[in-house]
Amino acid sequence: MTFPVIGVVGGGQLARMMAPAATALGFELRVLAEGEDVSAVSAVPATPVGDYKDLQTLLDFAEGLDVMTFDHEHVPTDHLRALQDAGVNVQPGPDALVHAQDKLVMRAAIDRLELPNPAWASVADVDALVRFGDETGWPVVLKTPRGGYDGKGVRIVASAEEAAEAADWFAAMSPLLAEAKVEFTRELSALVARTPDGEARAWPVVHTIQVDGVCDEVIAPALDIPLEVAAAAEDAALRIAAELDVTGVLAVELFETPGTGAGFLINELAMRPHNTGHWTQDGSITSQFEQHLRAVLNLPLGATDALAPVTVMKNFLGGDNQDLYSAYPMALATEPAAKVHCYGKSVRPGRKIGHVNLMGSSTTEVDSVRRRATAVAGIIRDGRVTTEEPSAIFEENA
Repeated sequence: MTFPVIGVVGGGQLARMMAPAATALGFELRVLAEGEDVSAVSAVPATPVGDYKDLQTLLDFAEGLDVMTFDHEHVPTDHLRALQDAGVNVQPGPDALVHAQDKLVMRAAIDRLELPNPAWASVADVDALVRFGDETGWPVVLKTPRGGYDGKGVRIVASAEEAAEAADWFAAMSPLLAEAKVEFTRELSALVARTPDGEARAWPVVHTIQVDGVCDEVIAPALDIPLEVAAAAEDAALRIAAELDVTGVLAVELFETPGTGAGFLINELAMRPHNTGHWTQDGSITSQFEQHLRAVLNLPLGATDALAPVTVMKNFLGGDNQDLYSAYPMALATEPAAKVHCYGKSVRPGRKIGHVNLMGSSTTEVDSVRRRATAVAGIIRDGRVTTEEPSAIFEENA
């Protein structure tokens, strides 16, 4: 018997973090990298460089694979269908993945499943945007259906007069997605995994804190969330996975809206390991990266129990310190219990380059755990001790 070969399209940090799980299980991991300097190259020996938008490149990469999966959702849907037609085992398949690739398709599916959705519309021009805003109230959120991430492809339109400034977006892509701006108390994430045979497991619902459209911090589990809201969010994620035939990890990002409906609205979907699941590397029996590999291979899924009453994940972006390793002695001495995950990327301001996980023995310690994780991340980012405090825990309408 030979162990399976898994191909990952995209060489970012998610592919890089699949490597330890693949190694532990004896799987061979291959990565189709965008360039010779992307994150996964130093962690995965087999990393051919190629253009994921070129079908022949994808077909060549698929040779010898038992399954093909993804570090991102940007492979053209038509290419994914062509790969399937050629006999490639693509997980998740294009019929599922299109809901993470195209926000208009996703919104329509959430409506079809009768799950909590903000008011939305497909708008083809400025006039349609103005009509939507006048009907639902200003401001509204305008999004590009494809290609946006980490706050990119999103703009707040405050008034009918301001809508005219979005004309260049419609010239580049039409239709666009218009959404009512949601009044929320915090953002949540429901992370699940599902196999092709339909086995599914969920991790605890977590609280995510965004800064400038980028996930800055995760608190797992989300504290002070009503049990019925957490259960409904988990059930919604599991239902989406089942109804859309998702395989692998699915992240359902949510707005918490106390006192209204189910207590949350669905924001976005991601069908791959996700930033809001990085805490599972050290805080769960089975990490999202191991679970994703098990799921796409149709293997039994691992337990998703949390290993501590609270785990904090703190991202660090590129800052003043170009020599990250030089800060390790100070950072690791500051907090010996911290687990540092660095992505092997060159440092650029605002670029995700790593994260810190830190567990606490009690939920009452959450403020202390957040401060300590923030301190470690800040030392690595800046090369020195800073006085930075964690982000406000309730970033209303962040």
